[in-house]
Amino acid sequence: MNIIDSIRVQRFHQSRIADFGEESTQALGWKNFHSQQARFEMLEGIGDMNNCSVLDIGCGHGDLRAYLDDKYPKMRYMGIDNMEVFLDIAIARYAHLPDTVFFLGDCYNAELPRMDYVLASGSLIYHSSHPDFIYNIITKLFITCRIAFGFNLLSRVEVPDGILVAHNPQVILEHCRTLTSNVVMHEGYIDDDFTIWMYK
Repeated sequence: MNIIDSIRVQRFHQSRIADFGEESTQALGWKNFHSQQARFEMLEGIGDMNNCSVLDIGCGHGDLRAYLDDKYPKMRYMGIDNMEVFLDIAIARYAHLPDTVFFLGDCYNAELPRMDYVLASGSLIYHSSHPDFIYNIITKLFITCRIAFGFNLLSRVEVPDGILVAHNPQVILEHCRTLTSNVVMHEGYIDDDFTIWMYK
């Protein structure tokens, strides 16, 4: 993702902040709280994350940290996001929790630490000027994980030429299978969305 793409993403969120407030779920790009939580529920089932390290790509307000805490209280969590305003909220809400750190950074271009689980909820759905962006980032994040990589994507968008991009689930699944034979796809839990789990 180049600098122009990154600016477009930041402007999208700044517009949402202006409309809904910086602490709202909608500021992160979600339609509502329910749609965020439904996606978290799908990622939660990827594996037993207790006593494991978890990297949250595009962590936003850090709400996935809180969601996972009930089931995996012994996980070691790291969240990264390139929106400082969101990270400030994440730190205020959750940095007091044990084994929890947040970093400001470009998760698309930066070198990332290797972690047991890598999760990306809503952070891979943006338009990129690079035609192979989605395949490249899936490959990068799968290499980054030691155990499994889980992510969600949109299968349909309301504005086809907008900032958000839809993907054909079968095409994405085929790419994932070039990286590992152990792939699971979930559909039907919410309209226009799908989740993939990839295992080493």
